[in-house]
Amino acid sequence: MIETEFTPWASAIGGALIGLASVFLMWVRGNVFGATGILAGFLQPSSSTDWSWRAVILAGMLTGPLVFLAATGGFPTIEVPVSTLSMIIGGLIVGVGVTYGSGCTSGHGVCGMARFSTRSIVATLTFMAGTAVMVFLTRHVVGL
Repeated sequence: MIETEFTPWASAIGGALIGLASVFLMWVRGNVFGATGILAGFLQPSSSTDWSWRAVILAGMLTGPLVFLAATGGFPTIEVPVSTLSMIIGGLIVGVGVTYGSGCTSGHGVCGMARFSTRSIVATLTFMAGTAVMVFLTRHVVGL
């Protein structure tokens, strides 16, 4: 059985940093911090200034682990208890969901709910319910 480690301090710090980054992006550029929207706009930018701020955020996401390494002297241990095929299938399902849901958990769950967006509240409740069902099915019915 898979055990999930409880990390309240790391989670609180990470959540606070995501919140600060979201508020800063909204304040400076007026943009919502939705990771899939940032990536999509980077791949198909509408202008060079639109591309540049997205490139900076993506560079930060990619170099974040190096900052963690410099601060702590090591990387956290990450165990992925599913096969590569399962991760690919899961990624495709998430990609379809993000497309139909018009955004991801960072855009809807962090930024949209903070703005009391009805669409984002419904989307986030749907994400959470779907996650609960999938975790139950994979851990207790399928036995992964």
